[in-house]
Amino acid sequence: MTKAKRYDVSGLVEAQVEPGSRRQVLKNLLGIKSKREMDRIEQQEQIRALEELLQIYDENHCFTADDVCKIHKIWLGPIYGWAGRYRRVNLAKADLPFAAAGQIPQLMTEFEKDLLCKFTPCRFDSRSEVIEALAIVHTELILIHPFREGNGRVARLLANLMASQAGLPLLDFGVLKGRRRKDYFGAVRAGLDRDYKPMERLFSGVVDKSLRIRPRG
Repeated sequence: MTKAKRYDVSGLVEAQVEPGSRRQVLKNLLGIKSKREMDRIEQQEQIRALEELLQIYDENHCFTADDVCKIHKIWLGPIYGWAGRYRRVNLAKADLPFAAAGQIPQLMTEFEKDLLCKFTPCRFDSRSEVIEALAIVHTELILIHPFREGNGRVARLLANLMASQAGLPLLDFGVLKGRRRKDYFGAVRAGLDRDYKPMERLFSGVVDKSLRIRPRG
């Protein structure tokens, strides 16, 4: 039995795989063929990107779809030539469907108008409102899955920028690893029915842990 791929992908697959990587690494600007090395580089660049992004976006910024693309570009631009551009391939993960590639521009326009304009800047009077904003924006961005790679991490970068607007410390998403990963994907699936309560509970745990590690001010 062959090992299941992380994603089932249709279209443009061959052109996006790095030759000599055993189909484990997407074609990249650095010529990296090792998945372990690529994971290390992507994580390193993600840390750099967050530091840079926190200097770009202040507490009064209302995020846009273009900003989401910019976040992706700042993070993965040194690695992939398509960074910051919407994907042109269709993706699916297990039983979780993502938006068809052709629908992404319109869906991101609606995402900006309906959610980013409503929930950013993320400055609300109560913690519950902040949690709601983080959960809804995160869930809907994951369901659109606008990019070929890195959607979950872009959503976490955006969540950190929103948390910063709310006066929270950097978010520690370690609470979503291990056994809680199943709960996370269940929360994303619940978002298909506009049920964001499961994701709100998870983000509440993320915020609690983050405040224990890095108390405010």
